[in-house]
Amino acid sequence: MNLQYTGEEKIPAGLDTVWTFVTEPDKVGHCFPELVDVVVQDATHFEAVVKVGVGPVRGKFKIKVELLPAPSRRRIDMKMSGGGFGSTVDLTSGADLVDAGDGTTVLKWSGQAEARGPIAAVGGRVLDAQAQKLIAQAFGNVRQQLTN
Repeated sequence: MNLQYTGEEKIPAGLDTVWTFVTEPDKVGHCFPELVDVVVQDATHFEAVVKVGVGPVRGKFKIKVELLPAPSRRRIDMKMSGGGFGSTVDLTSGADLVDAGDGTTVLKWSGQAEARGPIAAVGGRVLDAQAQKLIAQAFGNVRQQLTN
């Protein structure tokens, strides 16, 4: 099952501050919803364990994440793959950082996911709604971390 998402999040911090945050694996990892654990491997790779619940399918997913920063374009891309309880998910996402001109930064993000196994069998609308919620929550967590 293939899913696609887009959205934006206004961050009450300047472009340089947001860029520094979204290119640090430990900070990005701690913005994942339902986080159990984050292990940073190097400057662009980390693993996260998250709790997942979609309909009757519940458990923990282990996700490998690669950050792909493009400083000249102020864009951060991420490749994620992982799974758990017989399901797998591959996700690519990216965010363009745009200076809003008032001391804030807009993250314009998009993502595409492919799910296989029991989690994909739950059904498109349920999986789609849950994935959208988790993605929005992750970007909201970035905003919250940079607001404090």
